[in-house]
Order: sequence, then structure tokens, then C-alpha cells
Amino acid sequence: MSNRSDYLVIGAGISGAAVAAELAEIGSATLVEMEERPGYHSSGRSAALYTPNYGPASVRAIVAASAEFYRNPMPGFVDHPLLTPRQAMSFVPAGFEAKIDEAMAVATPATPLQEISPDQACKLAPLLKREAVARAVLDPHVMDMDAGAIHQGFLKLLKHRGGQTFTDHRITALERKGSQWHATTSSGAQFAAPIVINAGGAWADEIGRMAGMRAIGLQPMRRTAIIIASDPVLAPPTMPAVDDGATEAYVKLDAGRLMASLGDATPSPPCDAQPEDLDMAMIVDWLERNTHLTVKRIEHSWAGLRSFVADHCPVVGFDRAGDGFFWLAGQGGYGIMLAAALGRLSRSLIENDRIPADLAARGLSAANLSPDRCRL
Repeated sequence: MSNRSDYLVIGAGISGAAVAAELAEIGSATLVEMEERPGYHSSGRSAALYTPNYGPASVRAIVAASAEFYRNPMPGFVDHPLLTPRQAMSFVPAGFEAKIDEAMAVATPATPLQEISPDQACKLAPLLKREAVARAVLDPHVMDMDAGAIHQGFLKLLKHRGGQTFTDHRITALERKGSQWHATTSSGAQFAAPIVINAGGAWADEIGRMAGMRAIGLQPMRRTAIIIASDPVLAPPTMPAVDDGATEAYVKLDAGRLMASLGDATPSPPCDAQPEDLDMAMIVDWLERNTHLTVKRIEHSWAGLRSFVADHCPVVGFDRAGDGFFWLAGQGGYGIMLAAALGRLSRSLIENDRIPADLAARGLSAANLSPDRCRL
């Protein structure tokens, strides 16, 4: 099989799907995924919370720029809301009170945090032990995201605009010949395009090296989560997502059950991440020390990779060493939140070599996102 298009996007996670849908409006776009279905890895293992005060400044700017799309998606994208109110509450135990001041200091003026008393915190989240809470803060701007619908919406939009998606095609060779990039896959299929977009998630540096590019220093980090039974008394339907500001552990309602994680970041090679017994035991220990929950059984568990470069900001832009080689990597744990604006931003850089005006107004520049910054 041979396929030629204007744009070849490698990786059908949320970022790859979003940029492919954008590029399909201005040319022919092909999306290639190594797994049997799009979003098998990080995109399918998201905590699915819209958290506008989370992450470094550049991340928060892109998240804010994505919000309007998620609140008011284009007609036909989905048939139900993508965001629903949730709120989030951070608490800290004694000895970590300064963490609350740090969190409030970095919140944006448009999405301020509200300090609440420990008693108020335990009223909002009855599962918390009172002795675990020295200070607390509420973020009323956090919302649940329908991550699956967002991902499928971009894939559907790509198809509507004439783009193609190929799954179960692992790239095994990628080289520039004349004016075209040529990719060969494990199935023997051939893909060609003058511009290739590397949205390979945890594998992005491997894809870059395959194309002859220098690495951007991408480090995949494993995070483990468990699902346990809920208790409507301890976790009422209106309960905010709850996180421990001292450790980044969190617990949230998830389809009538509770999802919990330590928010861990264990360095890992690119792989199909799997939960480890020790990590799951540590989550249970955190829950039983800080909440009134007794975990009798873990109903489900999983692990996913969040991939970062050194400054924890995404890498978006052409590589000066490779004509037509575009990086879209390092989204960390923010990928679902970033996708709408990152897709639009990538299209603008590819088509016009400039940052969209609304993103530039938020302080973003090409230099903030360029792969060059990762090699200094």
C-alpha cells in the first residue's frame, strides 16, 4: 500500500488527532497510528479534568485558549457538553501550609482560588479525615472533561474534511528523499508527504532519531491509578476532586466509583505502561491514612505515560535540521486540555509561520515552544 498526502501525522493520540483535523481543512492529511486503535496509550488513560491553574505558565496559557472551543465546539463535533462542573479542592497536612500560598500565587486572575477552612473542606469532601487537613483551597473553575468524546470528535472532524486514519501501522523507517518525507511501516505500507508532524507521544524522540533529528530530551513518566468502590455518604455526587497539595496524590469521582492516584512520575522507557503492585499499595496507603475509606478491593487499575522535556512545556515547531519535520510532543499530563489550541497553533505555524493572535496575546511565542530550546 502506498499513500501520498500534504501532511503526514504520526501518532493518533489526542494531539495528533487535533492537528490532523486542523490540517485537513487546508490540504490532504493522513494520520498514522502504531496501535490497533487511536488513543491507546496516554490519551486513553487521562484523569480527564480541566484544570486551568495547573502547570507552567505556557501550559496554562494554552489551556485557557482551548477553553472556548471546549465550551462551545463547532456544530456537529459532539451532541452533548464536553465540560461539566466539578470543582477541585487541595488540602495540605500540618507542616506544608506554605503550599497553599504557593498555589494561590500562581493562579491566574481569571481563575482565582478561594481559601476555605479545614472544616469547610471536610464538609465538601466528607471522606477526608479532619486531622489530615491543616489548610485548604477551592478551585471552582475545574471541570470534568469528556476526554473520549473530545478525541473522537477530532477523529470524526478529520474524516469529515477528507483526511484518512490508518491504525496498526508502526513506523519503522522515516527519511527525506527530495521534497518528500517517506515513511515505511511494520506492515510494509508506504506513506509520503512534504511535511511530517511528529505527534508520537512517549515515542517522539525515537521517531525524531529515525528521521535524523537530534533528541529533545523527552522523558516518559509512569503514573498509576486505581478504581475502587465509592460511598455516597463519604463521596457525595457534588464532591470536588480532592488532591493532596503536599504530595500531588488525588481522588475523584469517576462514573459512580472513585479513582485515586499518587500523581506519581516514575521515569520509564516508551512502553505500554502497566500498574505495579507497590504503586497500587502506596495509593491504598495514602487513601487509608488521609480518608475514612477502607479499601477492600481494587476494581480496576492502570498506568499511563506522561512525557515531558526539561521545562515541562510542550515542544511545537519545525526542526531546523530537517526540512518539513515538525515536532508536536512533550504535552505531559496536559494533553487533553491543550489539544484544541495546540492543533490550531500547530496549523498556524505550519501554514503561516506565526502564532495565532489570541495565543500571542497570552504571552506565547515560537521560541517558548521551539525544539531548539530543548537543546540549549
